[in-house]
Amino acid sequence: MPDFHYRAARSDGSIETGTVTADAPESAARQLKQRGLTILAVDVGGGRADSGATRQSAGKRRRRRAIRPSDILHFTREMSVLLRAGLPLDRALKLSIRMSRHAGMVELMEDLLRSVKSGKGLSQALRPHASHFGEFYINMVRSGEAGGDLARVLERLMESLDRTRALREAVVSALVYPTILVVVALLSLGLMLAFVVPQFEAMFADVGEGLPWPTQVVLGMGELASQGWWVMVLLFIVTLLAGQAFARSERGQLRVHTWALRLPLAGELVRRFEVTRFATTLGTLLANGVALLEAMRIAAGTVGNRVLRDAVSESVPAIKQGSRVAPALGQTGVFPDLAVQMIQVGEESGRLDEMLHELSRVYDAEVQAGIKRSLTLLEPALIIILGALIAGIIVSILLGILSVNDLAL
Repeated sequence: MPDFHYRAARSDGSIETGTVTADAPESAARQLKQRGLTILAVDVGGGRADSGATRQSAGKRRRRRAIRPSDILHFTREMSVLLRAGLPLDRALKLSIRMSRHAGMVELMEDLLRSVKSGKGLSQALRPHASHFGEFYINMVRSGEAGGDLARVLERLMESLDRTRALREAVVSALVYPTILVVVALLSLGLMLAFVVPQFEAMFADVGEGLPWPTQVVLGMGELASQGWWVMVLLFIVTLLAGQAFARSERGQLRVHTWALRLPLAGELVRRFEVTRFATTLGTLLANGVALLEAMRIAAGTVGNRVLRDAVSESVPAIKQGSRVAPALGQTGVFPDLAVQMIQVGEESGRLDEMLHELSRVYDAEVQAGIKRSLTLLEPALIIILGALIAGIIVSILLGILSVNDLAL
């Protein structure tokens, strides 16, 4: 196998050069990426393969798909490493373009590069792409430009985005198994009612009203499932669409989000999850020199729950009139006491940004632990409910059989 000469950036921003043995440029790139290196160039026999690939047709190696948060995180990580390595902004963008395999991100970065070359700052170049980056990201970049330390700000952004991604993935992963259980339970009940229960109808035909009421209910459900299943499917679709339309409306969204905060166990997890996002955003913005009122406005936009978002927005006028953050948030009645107290301590000590980061770490750990506890309780609860429903169907059929035997005697 040939030796490939590479030049790559380490996570601390230093440049590493060397050789790696592989059967193809792609294999060499994979080895380097597994070591946590950001590839700047890979050469073999004088021919260069950027980003672990030979200079083949870009259309063959770049895939077009929607830009996802993971793509923004990857872009931020690359830019942070390249800028800390001492590369100018336009050169770093050029290298990121050459290393990208995502056609959509390439177009976005090429637009950024054109804007930067025309004399705009990176934050101004990002403004037309606010739907992908968000106000938080753009304002963080602007603060980094103002402070002359864009690389460090991008590193903080990368850490913030990574924490948000990890928290989101933890929530989604926690819901996968319960969702599978619910789907399997519904399918099992549907199959029993549609195919098993109707087999007993002929046996119970002569009994009529003499059947126990549980048996009559199960037989009626079986008839509906076997003959009127399309009605049930139609009702389910209509209900789902109506529910989505209601949840998207202003009134419906407020009711759903209020109900989410009142759920036993899960409601407190939702509250702490949203406070974690708020504290992380506000703390990061304040640490990078963004004004408090502007930081509060941006942080409010990152809160997903409508009740908590409105509470943050409503506290801004009070802060503008001279109130501190902690009393303003405490008066809303929706922020946890611990969060209000920690923010108050941060204000009194003059270390509000540090205390907000500490608050986010505390609540992040509590959310992770709460998800695990809830999942531990939810899984057996779903199994018990499924078993009880199936047992109820079986017992109802047995009661019908016993009633037939009693009539025969």
